[in-house]
Amino acid sequence: MIARKHSHFVFGALQSGLTSLIAACIASFPSPTVLMFLGHWMWSWLIAWVVMLPVVIIAAPLIRTASIALTRE
Repeated sequence: MIARKHSHFVFGALQSGLTSLIAACIASFPSPTVLMFLGHWMWSWLIAWVVMLPVVIIAAPLIRTASIALTRE
């Protein structure tokens, strides 16, 4: 198990993984065969996740701060 104090990293990893998985699926949809679709989808997802993981982890605190600044109780 991962310590709760690192939960924001776990959240970032899961969120970026799911988002990139869905985006890669949509981008791979026009593939002519199922095997080409699956191969393209998984390769695209891996690249997208490697790129998005650090972006999400770095951006999350900034987005949280901005959302607090833009809202009120």
